[in-house]
Amino acid sequence: MGTPVIFYSLVIPVYNRPEELRLLLDSISLQVFERDFEVLVVEDGSLISAKQVCENSAIHSKISYYQKSNSGPGLSRNYGMLRAKGDYFIILDSDCILPSTYLREVDTELSENYVDFFGGPDSALESFTPLQKAVNLVMTSTLSTGGVRGGLPRYFEPRSFNMGLSKKVFEATSGFGAMHPGEDPDLVMRAWKRGFQSRLFPKAFVYHQRRIHLTSFFIQVYKFGRVRPILEVLHPEYKRLVFKGPSLFLIYIAAIVLSLPFALIGLLSLKLILLISTPFLVYMGLFKLQALYKTHSIKLTSLAVMAFIIQMTGYGMGYMRSKIYLILFRNKPLEQLFPRYFFNPNNKEPS
Repeated sequence: MGTPVIFYSLVIPVYNRPEELRLLLDSISLQVFERDFEVLVVEDGSLISAKQVCENSAIHSKISYYQKSNSGPGLSRNYGMLRAKGDYFIILDSDCILPSTYLREVDTELSENYVDFFGGPDSALESFTPLQKAVNLVMTSTLSTGGVRGGLPRYFEPRSFNMGLSKKVFEATSGFGAMHPGEDPDLVMRAWKRGFQSRLFPKAFVYHQRRIHLTSFFIQVYKFGRVRPILEVLHPEYKRLVFKGPSLFLIYIAAIVLSLPFALIGLLSLKLILLISTPFLVYMGLFKLQALYKTHSIKLTSLAVMAFIIQMTGYGMGYMRSKIYLILFRNKPLEQLFPRYFFNPNNKEPS
């Protein structure tokens, strides 16, 4: 019996980003893929409509466009999957661009070694800004929180900017929950509990053009840090020490900084401070070498180091704050303790 032919449904939630969606749809129209597929665009209560972008797209005949009230990206993806015709759903963020071989790479992976859900990496185009390239490097580095998802194949956590799942997984899990951010690892862990396996598809990458500046990047990673302890409460069997790394990093740096005044007044030896600082210097040196090797640019490496420190600091602060909340208010329901992280359209900033 041969491998079944898969019909793919690409599900894209969009919120006030018609120009980003246009670039994504343009890249989808250039796919080197022989079979038919469909695209479902779900307008999540946007004030700036993307309807005209869908109607003017070269693949408008493949697109089903839906408008709904604002409920967050997770529930909007569910809205699209409930209306999809495919056997397999590919979830994409509107700020992504696909290489022309993307669908072919996904199909090859599933044909050769089928898995019920997968994730793909992200990369940067040459046309991206230096900061976008630096942030992409940090978010994919094996030395940062972005790279640890792929550290163990069994526990690869797909992310919803580039994620695929079978209809079977969607039906078994009911899709994404109302949590945001963190709705994608929550779905992944619920799927694992139901016996489904995930895998990284290394060649099914996307170009992720994060619309970001240093302040918004800090807010983003701070939120990621805040939701990780919530996920650990919901799914304690999938706790991993590596996600505590940024908090330990932050405590370690604080200890070094606080010890400096004692060294200046002679209560501590500067040699001791230097010795204590050695692991940090080595760690940062390794990251700099990795960044320089990948970028061949001193400017991009400097930006990446800055973004790396912001990522570790923001994530660590968020993680520790949530941990303190959970200790102090352990009997309070998560939705009441962290209302901003269980989607409410009126709550846009971190608590």
